[in-house]
Amino acid sequence: MSHVLACIDGSPSAAAVCDCAAWASSTLGAPLTFLHVLDQRRYPVSGDLSGTLGLGSREYLLEELAALDEKRAKLALEHGRVLLEAACERARQAGVPQADTRQRHGDLADTLSELEDDFRLLVIGRQGEGSGLFGQHIGSNLESVVRTLHRPILVTTEHFTAPRSVMLAFDGSTTARKGVAMLAASPLFASLPVHLVMVEADTPENRAQLEAAGEGLRCVGFRVELAIRSGEVEPTLHAYQEEKGVDLMVMGAYGHSRIRQFFVGSITTAMIRASRTPLLLLR
Repeated sequence: MSHVLACIDGSPSAAAVCDCAAWASSTLGAPLTFLHVLDQRRYPVSGDLSGTLGLGSREYLLEELAALDEKRAKLALEHGRVLLEAACERARQAGVPQADTRQRHGDLADTLSELEDDFRLLVIGRQGEGSGLFGQHIGSNLESVVRTLHRPILVTTEHFTAPRSVMLAFDGSTTARKGVAMLAASPLFASLPVHLVMVEADTPENRAQLEAAGEGLRCVGFRVELAIRSGEVEPTLHAYQEEKGVDLMVMGAYGHSRIRQFFVGSITTAMIRASRTPLLLLR
């Protein structure tokens, strides 16, 4: 569980994934691995077509169909190898001397679940190869990946620059406090100013919990800014982020609070779609 694993495909966001993964690998001092998964829905393994559309006696057509599927799969496999080579070269130029590569055929979420013990952080693009124009929707695989994995997932937008500040959505729960501890211990955020933001009523109890979390970060050397805001979770967090110019947002599955409802509900998609900066999801 030491590697940074980055998912590479033929989407325009692949370069940002490379840059983000190279930054994370260098900052964490962790090995970097690039993964390309050949989608089994687009490139299925050849099967028996003899019962399809009454083609059993038309062997020449079956042979042509099988040959075409095989050729498409080989081309796609070669395209994946080229993408992985280009990713390694881009990472090398970004200061990562050596990166490993893996190539699989199957479902992305299932593949990542199988590899989960091998990595500490997943880097993935907000949009995949078939997602169309930027800003319209997120990749079809992303939600299933988020729901399946139990590792931190760094979702990058179409352009990446190394963050200069970080914001953590906080709700005072036990899991939220664990998120603060994770942030405090991670080399990924060691030199960054931290904004702790609670989207709740500004009560003495909420203020005390936020102050305690902030003090825990200050004790280990972080510069911390605290804020309690009211409103709907997604627009309130993004409004604060834009107001303060925060470069990286951190979210997590925090108990049964509004943040928890945010994370597992439809607002998750809205949050990822609306984000203009990388979003780190803590599981």
